[in-house]
Amino acid sequence: MARQKRIQLEDEDLFIDLLFFHRKLRRLVAIDLKLGRFKAEYKGQMELYLRWLEEHEMQSGEEPPIGLVLCAGKSEEKVERLRMDGGNIRVAAYMTELPPKGLLEQKLRDAAELARCRLEDGK
Repeated sequence: MARQKRIQLEDEDLFIDLLFFHRKLRRLVAIDLKLGRFKAEYKGQMELYLRWLEEHEMQSGEEPPIGLVLCAGKSEEKVERLRMDGGNIRVAAYMTELPPKGLLEQKLRDAAELARCRLEDGK
């Protein structure tokens, strides 16, 4: 929907890096791109964006917006302490270099096994 979506709060301009609409989820998805490691204040910034989107962009029949903060790195402990698991904000780390092929293959096998276990538990 937008790149560098400008929002105004009082006399301040803020920018959501990327804004998408997910058809199947029927909700807006705000993505904030960060160059460094995740910082606790990024959660508050994303909450501000999501509340603004709820008030100014969300339409009837849509679910509340969700946010994704993409960082060069993240501390699992920090994310856990901020209790972000149950909310509508997620944090993900991006890679600046590809890991070795063997590690990628192992992670793919691990992810497939985890998905298989979750499917079995859900039955």
